[in-house]
Amino acid sequence: MTKNTPPTPEVITFGCRLNTYESQVMKDLASQAGLNNAFIINTCAVTAEAERQARQTIRRLRRENPEAEIIVTGCASQINPKKFADMPEVSRVIGNDEKMRPESYALNVEHDRVLVNDIMSVTETAAHLISGFEGKARAFVQIQNGCDHRCTFCTIPYGRGNSRSVPIGEIVQQIKILVHNGYPEIALTGVDITAYGADLPGKPSLGQMIRRLLNLVPELQRLRLSSLDPVEMDEDLWQLIATEPRLLPHLHMSLQAGDNMILKRMKRRHLREDAIGFCKKARALRPDCVFGVDLIAGFPTETEEMFENTLKIVDECDLTFLHVFPYSPRPGTPAARMPQLQPNVIKDRAARLRAKGSQAVEKHFQSMVGKIVTFLVESCEDNHIHGKTDQFAPITVSGNATIASIAKAKVISYTQDNLIATLVNT
Repeated sequence: MTKNTPPTPEVITFGCRLNTYESQVMKDLASQAGLNNAFIINTCAVTAEAERQARQTIRRLRRENPEAEIIVTGCASQINPKKFADMPEVSRVIGNDEKMRPESYALNVEHDRVLVNDIMSVTETAAHLISGFEGKARAFVQIQNGCDHRCTFCTIPYGRGNSRSVPIGEIVQQIKILVHNGYPEIALTGVDITAYGADLPGKPSLGQMIRRLLNLVPELQRLRLSSLDPVEMDEDLWQLIATEPRLLPHLHMSLQAGDNMILKRMKRRHLREDAIGFCKKARALRPDCVFGVDLIAGFPTETEEMFENTLKIVDECDLTFLHVFPYSPRPGTPAARMPQLQPNVIKDRAARLRAKGSQAVEKHFQSMVGKIVTFLVESCEDNHIHGKTDQFAPITVSGNATIASIAKAKVISYTQDNLIATLVNT
């Protein structure tokens, strides 16, 4: 073992919050199995850049740790296991279903070098009770996996399978454990969480599940949601947004574009009018609500006029946090066969969207100056506290506080990246 090799398995995560949750499960399973001197790479397949970064990390780890076992898993390895199996640095490749199974990490067992099944054959999402998330103040809980939709740019259904939900009782049990272990804030994760419950007995909606969860775990202080589909919101969820203070006022939309023709070519289920209506309704019910969105720049066939519609929707929806992805063709998807834009055009439009996003963030930061905010303490160093406000804005506060506590501060200024505030004694 070299000095760089972890005495316990180290999991390196790319991609979404669901991967963050699954990485903790894998770390627990591998540790319980006694798997040492190993790195587990949990890959993402959303963009070509995510895959490139994963391969680069694998090569670096092998150079620094010539004797370590390197296990590659996640969406990229599920979709194209051969690409990673062909890398001489890789010890084993396991699929998205297999990575959540204890036997995949068992010692004294002869494992197949490539263990990837047909993800479309998986019909259930197994619950895994975890006690916490190493180094994190916020906990993530999986409520759903997979997706029944087939957007033309997306490979995720082929990495995750069809939509399947975790039963309410198992979600409640997991959150009770995390709250008992000191986590005041939980984020519910999945691939398409507004599809929650369609495969369960009685077909409970996402809002119905959350209402029951909050009733059964009254000690849970703060609840966040991951990405929402604007046309799949149920009435119970809208009522919770209006009346439940524990449901935090930051909603993230899987928007992708602001032009109706591009949305149709993406095979999205919403139009720009649906997104605008979603934001107006949410803000009417909860005036302090802010919105984050995913946006793809330079989708095939996108004209300058179509792109301008995406820029305009930032103002029409009064969006704050933009996650911008330059379009990159994913092999086998319908969008990859459409007429592609020139790389320089894609790069330019991504830069313009990010600049628009920076303006939106500054607008929000400016509006918060002089206000008292509540935030989750995520880290403390050099007499500075770092965390996220209820609206998920990064904040830095002078002083010290207990990590994973809830604190209040008065915003006095801001930088390009975060709010600056002073602690308020309560």
